[in-house]
Amino acid sequence: MRPVYLDNNATTRADPEVVAAMLPFFTDQFGNASSSHAFGSEVAGAVRQARKSLQALLGAAFDHEIVFTSGGTESDNAAILSALDAQEGRNEIVTTAVEHPAILSLVEYLRDKRGVAVHLIGVDAAGRLDLEAYRRALGPRTAIASVMWANNETGTLFPVSELAKLAHEAGALFHTDAVQAVGKIAIDLKSADIDLLSLSGHKLHGPKGIGALYVRKGTPFVPLLRGGPQERRRRGGTENVPAIVGLGKAAELAGRHLADEQGRVRSLRDRLEQDIIQSVGHCAVLGDPDHRLPNTSNIAFQHLEGEPIVMRLNQAGIAASLGSACASGSMEPSHVLRAMNVPADLLRGAVRFSLSRDTSTEDIERVLQVLPDIVARLRETSPDSLQHHPPQSADPLRSTELTQ
Repeated sequence: MRPVYLDNNATTRADPEVVAAMLPFFTDQFGNASSSHAFGSEVAGAVRQARKSLQALLGAAFDHEIVFTSGGTESDNAAILSALDAQEGRNEIVTTAVEHPAILSLVEYLRDKRGVAVHLIGVDAAGRLDLEAYRRALGPRTAIASVMWANNETGTLFPVSELAKLAHEAGALFHTDAVQAVGKIAIDLKSADIDLLSLSGHKLHGPKGIGALYVRKGTPFVPLLRGGPQERRRRGGTENVPAIVGLGKAAELAGRHLADEQGRVRSLRDRLEQDIIQSVGHCAVLGDPDHRLPNTSNIAFQHLEGEPIVMRLNQAGIAASLGSACASGSMEPSHVLRAMNVPADLLRGAVRFSLSRDTSTEDIERVLQVLPDIVARLRETSPDSLQHHPPQSADPLRSTELTQ
């Protein structure tokens, strides 16, 4: 029986077409893109094509607005540090309490070591941003507002176009960590006020170790990495051409498969949730029910720990996650779920299932075949099981109970 992989928000399988596109650039087309001879110019052309493919996926106005980086973390760091360095007299950052550690770790460092004022905006029970608190936090000293497009744990989508307009009204730049959103939802940067956007190749069936930072034309930018003239002097260092070509191919394929993400993948996700609620009971789907990534489902099981569920799924050949892969190994509840004030009887029982275009109907049926028995056995043996904590109602918990 083939393994079932439902941890695509952690990483995705590199598409075979991506791998095939990369291979020649390790052997026959090995030149340096900055070289003036034929070996270099051939490679430089492949880099230009990859840039155009990413431009098309993002709906960017110009291909030179794309700066290739090593991944989402570098892109996030480059965006925020540049905004601070490029705007004299602005030393405040507005972000959210549910950002990825690539943002939260950086702003914590800037607060503690450089005296930067950081405003962390909270969310409600569905993970939706407190818009009034966001408005109040923006001011004449705000250098940048950074809000993720989609949350990696719950899939909740944020209204980044509206948030960008509000930031601009305060004279601040706006950045979005779109690592989880790119390739899963339609993006058109020409129609948005977003100044900076981060993405990562391995989240959209591309290679690891490559990403990009979108820098809107005219946005002030100070490089994080200084060196040679690569990337219009916005990111020094010899280009990782095989990975760049792979990211370009992944972007091309993502655009081609976007309808599948919105249709078939969403339908599989919805079936997974509905059947789990009906067959397992006493669980809740976390996140915004109306504005969520089509591939992401975070389900909390009442009075259970998520870790043994994930372990037993793994033993059955099914890969799922406790939430964020970057927080794995920690016994503390997710910072995202704590920010959402998920009830104590659900907080530690959250399991994230994240699908992709590789996910099949058979994969979902396999989970639905295995999971109810896993949960039933754990509830029989857990000291905090439902038999010791009977619910107030005989009806299964629904996600609406957490979002109203």
